[in-house]
Amino acid sequence: MDKVFLKKTAIFRGMKDSELDAALLALKSSENDFSKDEVILYAGSTTDMMGLVLEGSVRIESNDMWGNRTLLSHVGKGQVFAETYAMAKDEPMLVDAVANEKCRVLMFRIETLGMYSQDPSLWRLKLATNILDVFMRKNLILAGRNFHTSPKSIRGRVMAYLNSVSLQEGSNEFDIPFDRQQLADYLNVERTALSKELGKMQKDALIETKKRHFILLSPFSMPGYESY
Repeated sequence: MDKVFLKKTAIFRGMKDSELDAALLALKSSENDFSKDEVILYAGSTTDMMGLVLEGSVRIESNDMWGNRTLLSHVGKGQVFAETYAMAKDEPMLVDAVANEKCRVLMFRIETLGMYSQDPSLWRLKLATNILDVFMRKNLILAGRNFHTSPKSIRGRVMAYLNSVSLQEGSNEFDIPFDRQQLADYLNVERTALSKELGKMQKDALIETKKRHFILLSPFSMPGYESY
């Protein structure tokens, strides 16, 4: 296992090799490989495990009984998922965690932290602090999706999303983690309508795009998105 990589992740940041070894052992960690579109954790089930993506990526999605899918987030290399459900292990999951591509995931039982509350080991304090930071950042991600899907028009949602990515990347040229269908699911719009709107935006000289690559050609202003 690549300790150098693990120590750079948000969940194990700040740990020494000896602390990391102790944490991985106590958390009963195991590496697991998944094929593209394989479900890692199912909605309706409970789990006492969370995952850290070592290779590839994972998508978090909601699928209802009528076949509607909503893509909630993309979990890339070094990021974690299912941490909330792992802490509240009796709470049924409302989402599926699915391999977005061939991936490797480190699964571990975060609940074991509570079993050693009297253990003064420094790695436990570091891990608890890191988990709080992960929760905070996940809340920001969820708030971001609400922000992206609040405009009434498709163009408004696309612009809100692309503007956010541009700000995060510090550039008007970037790649997004979604293909067209996934972007449509994330923005909660129809794929055909999304593709049509992207074509219009290119014609209006607002963007240039090819597959996952985007170039913003005009500064976006958040007020007035709903007017499109």
